[in-house]
Amino acid sequence: MKFPRVVRLDSSDVQVFRQAAAPGEWAVAGTFAYVDLDPTALAAKDKLAFHSAWLGTESFGQASLVEVAEITEADFFAVVEHLARHFVERYGAPDLAGALPVAREEADLAAGLCSHKIHTLMAIERDWSEDGIHERVRVIKPGRATDHARIWEIQPDDEGA
Repeated sequence: MKFPRVVRLDSSDVQVFRQAAAPGEWAVAGTFAYVDLDPTALAAKDKLAFHSAWLGTESFGQASLVEVAEITEADFFAVVEHLARHFVERYGAPDLAGALPVAREEADLAAGLCSHKIHTLMAIERDWSEDGIHERVRVIKPGRATDHARIWEIQPDDEGA
């Protein structure tokens, strides 16, 4: 099975997010963390996290980029359990048994974004609108061979977004 894993190409995540996720940590989109927030009341780092961050499933820190990686069944179920415990501890889910199906759904959604080749980089973009939160996942592909100034360019994800 494929799943998003945090990748850090430079130290910017440590500088721009309140808490940066660790490289190698499994990640989910984490849009649930913003559903009940007032966008006008967010601090600058929180706004940036809303607009462009994945959520690590161990530290619950943010990451700008993830890569598509192979995940073992045991690691996948550990992600689900970490998420369920987070839902109980942070969001007031009544108990672990009630949080597990919701955590599984979040993990399945993250896995569903990984229909690309292993090591494919992905970024996330979110915006608020009158209809709620709109989320887009972008696949970052290497630039053309003759384009020496840019190594990566962001292109729409036609398969999953």
